[in-house]
Amino acid sequence: MKKIAKLLVLGLCALGLSAFAQSASADVVNDIVKRGELRVAVQTQGPPVSYVDTKGNRTGFAVELVQMMADDIGVKLKLLDYDWKGLIPAVTSGKADFLAADMTPKATRALVLNFTRPYMYSRNVIYSKKSASFVNWQDACVKGVSIAVVQGSSNVGVLKAKCPQANIKEFAGGGPAVAQAVAAGRADAGINDEASAKGYMVEYPEFKILQGAPDRGPLSFATRPEETHLLTWMNNYIMLIEADGRLDKLKNYWMFSTAWKTEQTPVPK
Repeated sequence: MKKIAKLLVLGLCALGLSAFAQSASADVVNDIVKRGELRVAVQTQGPPVSYVDTKGNRTGFAVELVQMMADDIGVKLKLLDYDWKGLIPAVTSGKADFLAADMTPKATRALVLNFTRPYMYSRNVIYSKKSASFVNWQDACVKGVSIAVVQGSSNVGVLKAKCPQANIKEFAGGGPAVAQAVAAGRADAGINDEASAKGYMVEYPEFKILQGAPDRGPLSFATRPEETHLLTWMNNYIMLIEADGRLDKLKNYWMFSTAWKTEQTPVPK
């Protein structure tokens, strides 16, 4: 019996070492360094976080941040373009190492992704044409009013909770598609994060942001649940660029001003 017990212990130890070796070999951080390439999923058209400018260059807050990451690691950056609803599958399937977007770590998303510490907090606001009688965001949340929203975004849930009487219209194509729907009269109002909405005020002078905000939440990047090393590295990186001021510099330009909008305009879709 003692021999059997000893063999069982040795067997379990061997299995543990094997599992550890497999885990270590599957560490995506090691893979990134070995392949010399960081693969990041970004939204195709989601200014000011990620978009293509008039010169055909991909840019935006998240793009500049992950380029900084790749440069500091010493690897090349490969950006993978997806519509909003394609970002999470790109990560869970292993096509991308992580996603870089203005994504809120909602409870259901956290079931399938590991989110970083927030890189910032953002208000989600409702906007409309100036000709509309709306003043406060609640004015648009009544029966007979249609509100456009990015398909599959957390703002769908915000509208269902805060504006249950309104007619919610989902649009693929990111924030620009929502703004175009409002401009074309296909929706009475739209909802987006405040940074994006401010950009649309420049592009569409006939727009206004309604007073107040139905929601405020953290924004994070995300990777697969098993990639604990990568998650720790990203959290550490956010801490470092907060400390040296580089994160504030990016946020002040891309998220808290409209300078990006007046200096470079996204390619219309």
